[in-house]
Amino acid sequence: MYEWIKALHVIAVIAWMAGMLYLPRLFVYHCIAEAGSKQSETFKVMERRLLKAIINPAMILTWLAGLYLAWAGHLFSARWFHGKLLLVVVLSGVHGFFARFVKDFAADRNARSQTFYRIINEVPTILMIGIVILVVVKPF
Repeated sequence: MYEWIKALHVIAVIAWMAGMLYLPRLFVYHCIAEAGSKQSETFKVMERRLLKAIINPAMILTWLAGLYLAWAGHLFSARWFHGKLLLVVVLSGVHGFFARFVKDFAADRNARSQTFYRIINEVPTILMIGIVILVVVKPF
């Protein structure tokens, strides 16, 4: 059963990261669309569906499967795991910020620039790199 849960975890992580990398890219293009335009309304639908149908369920599955794997594999005492867990908590916080941005765009209240979204688009990538290094290399 452990290997099946691990496979589910990896699949969920891939889906979560795909969404976390794509959503801020939508924000970049959405912030240049005129509020109320057809293009802006299309972005609102895309952002909401991406968040609700892919990112949120993938994050939940990632957490549930990951916690099971950590418990079953006795990883809670491993130092590298503490680092990984911290980065996953930070990634979950970024997820929360992205959800807030979706709500802001839905209400035509975006106050941030393209540049902001281009920069924040890199945050999930940096966190993912750190998480993968900790899991694969286990440097400490």
